[in-house]
Amino acid sequence: MIKDLTKGNPVKVLIVFALPMLLSMVFQQMYNLADSIVAGNFGGVKALGALSASTPVTNLFVAIAVGGTLGSSVVISNLFGAKDYKKLKTTISTAIISLIVIAFICTIVGIFIVKPILEILNTPENVMQDAKSYLQIYIFGFFFLFIYNIANAIFTGLGDSKTTLYLLIGSSVSNIGLDIAFAYLFNNVVLGVAWATFIAQSIASMVAILLLIHRLKSITVTEKYEKFDWQQLRAMMKIAIPSVLQQSFVSIGQLMVQSLVNGYGTEVLDGYATALKINSLAIMSIFTLANSMSSYTAQNLGNQDIERVKKGYHIMLILSLSLIAFIVFIVLIFSKQIISLFIQGTEGEDIHAVIKAGQRFLILVVPFYFFVTIKIISDGVLRGAKQMKAFMFCTLLDLVIRVGVSYALSTALGYDAIGVGFEIGWVISMIASFLCYFSYMKKMKHSILAMTK
Repeated sequence: MIKDLTKGNPVKVLIVFALPMLLSMVFQQMYNLADSIVAGNFGGVKALGALSASTPVTNLFVAIAVGGTLGSSVVISNLFGAKDYKKLKTTISTAIISLIVIAFICTIVGIFIVKPILEILNTPENVMQDAKSYLQIYIFGFFFLFIYNIANAIFTGLGDSKTTLYLLIGSSVSNIGLDIAFAYLFNNVVLGVAWATFIAQSIASMVAILLLIHRLKSITVTEKYEKFDWQQLRAMMKIAIPSVLQQSFVSIGQLMVQSLVNGYGTEVLDGYATALKINSLAIMSIFTLANSMSSYTAQNLGNQDIERVKKGYHIMLILSLSLIAFIVFIVLIFSKQIISLFIQGTEGEDIHAVIKAGQRFLILVVPFYFFVTIKIISDGVLRGAKQMKAFMFCTLLDLVIRVGVSYALSTALGYDAIGVGFEIGWVISMIASFLCYFSYMKKMKHSILAMTK
């Protein structure tokens, strides 16, 4: 259902809009989690190692897909809030055409860069071939990943967060079933889970695009609209490119740190990658809430209501910090049990080493989730307000500090330097992001006061 975020009680509006998006993110993460759990339990430490080595690369592709579609979501939200339906239809058509072209280009490029990236990352030789095979299948499904995210971004921009949730429930459940079935059918468990993900995601993307076509029929315009407009493409790219860079910076940072991790051996690699999946689930929860905040901000700025944006920001901070407090409690108390879900090897010493490495990372970074939560929600407002220079500065600052600290302290602290890098990067970038948000709100307040005089 298409929803106007400029009307109604902000608390109710944000909860009703953001909750399905949050649940959608959980089911989206179940794709990778299910792959890892099935691989670890059916194929042991070696199979899990192959998927662990692939994770930073797959995260980079997901970052391109998600970031590339965020630009269209913000622009669509802004036009929908302004009730400019003719330009809205043009923007949606432009987004679909341009992003499909980008998806084909990324697929072709991805096919050629898989092996060089794995080699640059010092991927252990015993998991190299399986990691390469998994990524090749994953990249062939990149087109469907992009199609799904295009539809998701348009639904979100129109205030519809429920359709995405229903699609993800169906695809995630089918992916889990296929993972288990293919683990038995394929001699190579890694190939089995790769094909399971490919099939589930391709079906979900096709259903999503058909639903989108049907949903767009409800938005009627009396005048003929252009199917493609370069000006609207540029407007989306102004937000999409920084969003891709933000998402990519996170993945690139992981890729750069991955080279350090791979040097500590397969057990540490598996433990870190498993902990990173848990960490990603927590952080992506907040990213999802921030994306909903971006759409909320864009629609209300399109309606010239800055006070409603400020109220929404405070409400979203409370919701996000409450959620992250619950996550921190669960992860710190049950970290060993959660990590154990992913592994079922044959050697007790291997399992113990994997769990220990994962716990060490989580214990360091989890208490700092509160800082990164404030940063991400502030970033969501900046993106929705099209303040992309400030948005990019805060994102780049986080990357540089995290990677720099990890390498600078690696000799002294070893593996723990990676966790410390996360801590310092999150705290400093949180301060920068909040100050940028505060400065923007102050500037807008003065601008509105000047207009009313």
